[in-house]
This record gives sequence, C-alpha cells and structure tokens, in this order.
Amino acid sequence: MASKSSDGELDLPALFADLVRCETRLYNALNDRLREAHGIVASQFEFLRFLREHPGSRVAELAVEFAIGIGASSKGVDRLEKQGWAERRPHPSDRRSSLLHLTDDGLRLTEAAEVTFTQTLAELTAGALDGPAGPAVAGALAQLRSALEREQIGLPTG
Repeated sequence: MASKSSDGELDLPALFADLVRCETRLYNALNDRLREAHGIVASQFEFLRFLREHPGSRVAELAVEFAIGIGASSKGVDRLEKQGWAERRPHPSDRRSSLLHLTDDGLRLTEAAEVTFTQTLAELTAGALDGPAGPAVAGALAQLRSALEREQIGLPTG
C-alpha cells in the first residue's frame, strides 16, 4: 500500500492498486448507503445525476461519460424508465434518436440521494484528504482523467 519505492521513485503498480482498491471500496460503501437510504445503487445515482446536469442527453453521451458500452447505457436507462425516474423523448430532428430527461420523481430522488452521497463521501474520506493532501490528490486525478479522456484511452471496444 505504498506508492513510492524505497528509492523514492513512484511505484506505478502500487499506485494502480491503491487507486483501484480505493475506488472499489468507496463505490461499494456508497452503493450500500444509497441502497439503504433511497433504494438505488451507485450506478443509478450516477446516471440520474448526469441526466440532472445534462437534460436532453442521448444514451451515447452517457456511454462516453462513464466509459461503458452503448448497450449497457441503454439498459441502465431502461431500468430508470421502468422505475419512473427518467424518460426518453423523441429527438425533434432525428427520428432514430431520443433525448433523456429526469421525471419529477427522478429529480426528487436525485436531490435526496445527492445529500446522502455527499455526506457519505465526506465521512469516508475524512482525515485522509483533509489539509493540503485533498486538493493535491484531486488535482492529480483530474489531470490524469483529462489526459486519458483527451487521448480517448480506455473506451470500450465494439
């Protein structure tokens, strides 16, 4: 669990392991808390939050944002629609496409879940990201994500 080797160089395999394990543990804990409090899982919350911030998005835009396949995005939207939290509306100029919007129930759920999400994330990261470490970690991860997205690295194939 150390991202630096004995000679002070960055240990990339250890960094990768730390990133993945942190993400997995945070995601699982958030998933559990959202399920307990709101009856949704983290992936549903992420889709709902994206649609709140980007009303009128297409399924393909969800796929790009979350680096998942269009089929997985479409199935996720199907599940939100089935619960009455989102809806597909016909695209005004492209009959083959639809635009995604939250329903009123979906917006209320997203707003309530956002509070739980934010509080839980603050609890889970308290201490570790306080002080100068927090902004440094956030900045480094944002820079890495930007570079990966700019180069279109890690997108699903097919």
